[in-house]
Amino acid sequence: MARKNAFYAQSGGVTATINTTACAVIETARRHRKHIGKVYAGRDGIIGALTEDLIDTSKDSAAAIRALRHTPGGAFGSCRYQLKPLEQSAAQYERLIEVFRAHDIGYFFYNGGNDSADTSYKMSQIAAKLGYPLACVGIPKTVDNDLALTDCCPGFGSVAKYVATSIREAGYDVASMARTSTRVFILEVMGRHAGWITAACGLAAEKEGDAPHLLLFPEIAFDQERFLAKVDEIVKRHGYCAIGVSEGLRWPDGKFVSESGLRDAFGHAQLGGVAPLMAQLVKEKLKLKYHWAVADYLQRSARHIASKTDALQSYAVGKAAVELAVKGRSGVMPIIVRKSDKPYRWAVGVAELRDIANAEKMMPRDYITEDGFHITAKCRQYLEPLVQGEDYPPYRNGLPAYVKLKNAPVPKKLGTPFNI
Repeated sequence: MARKNAFYAQSGGVTATINTTACAVIETARRHRKHIGKVYAGRDGIIGALTEDLIDTSKDSAAAIRALRHTPGGAFGSCRYQLKPLEQSAAQYERLIEVFRAHDIGYFFYNGGNDSADTSYKMSQIAAKLGYPLACVGIPKTVDNDLALTDCCPGFGSVAKYVATSIREAGYDVASMARTSTRVFILEVMGRHAGWITAACGLAAEKEGDAPHLLLFPEIAFDQERFLAKVDEIVKRHGYCAIGVSEGLRWPDGKFVSESGLRDAFGHAQLGGVAPLMAQLVKEKLKLKYHWAVADYLQRSARHIASKTDALQSYAVGKAAVELAVKGRSGVMPIIVRKSDKPYRWAVGVAELRDIANAEKMMPRDYITEDGFHITAKCRQYLEPLVQGEDYPPYRNGLPAYVKLKNAPVPKKLGTPFNI
């Protein structure tokens, strides 16, 4: 392929390390000047491409791009926007190709989760159908750790480290006060369908009596009576009970315990707070004093306590994505391949986007204890390497020093606006 510009965008919920991947894409592209001209980022994901709202990353210095490696959030803005099937909205795809043609873009990198893999796959299909030369490479990212085929998802190791640390520290706090104050603490974590983040909380419990004592997974139907009996038993034995619960906890009929009735841009159910609902149960049925917390955005933006393993993997997939594209690969995604557990060894492999798009990797049943309330040794063996190592950002005046890019706009070449 002749020298072309590249398009890179971030999609879905951001992570502590998605900008690490962005750093890798831009730095690697700058080393491949024979193949790649400029890297244009989409402002707010694929919406930036549809509206011709592009960012010229060449306006930022090497030092600023390097600082992305330890900066949380999405440097170029992200979105929750799913392209419709081609037969339903051909105009969307024609617009994307029109924008790419106008800006001489021959490489497409989309950094996200399940729906983003679907977008990358659709783009590879439409480019081929319309005869436009475009190398489309998806780049994995999701705190939920639910992408198919990859051993783990960039972004997950850091959220795992954060929630395990948080519930361990909260456990010490509650244990200190349990005799005269709070007896039950509940931490709600992300995970709509897959309980990987909930499982990560379990890493904090290394021996009997350690917090968390109970974990509630979306893969295990919620049984109210069994839950209450277990909390009562733990409080009587240890004096307090710390619980990790997934936002996606479900009743036996499959309905979310905390479903609000609203839907997001992808059609997913909007979930309310399951932690306060669990706390209310504890109060009403067991008459115990409680506290609850929702990790929410804190868990996915905690770059100050990122996993070094995660940071390395997040950079590696971004670098690999560019190298795959300049070799002419399209319709693929770099993935993490586990070579061994002890010592932990991994490598970057390649998978077809069609095998990843819209698939979800759930927690294996043998990763959850028989009673459904904690993780097994097999799960711990899988999780532990992913939270290893510290990769602290630089600090200034006692706080993390993060970067904000110029995000200089690329002059528009098309006269027609596009309504999303």
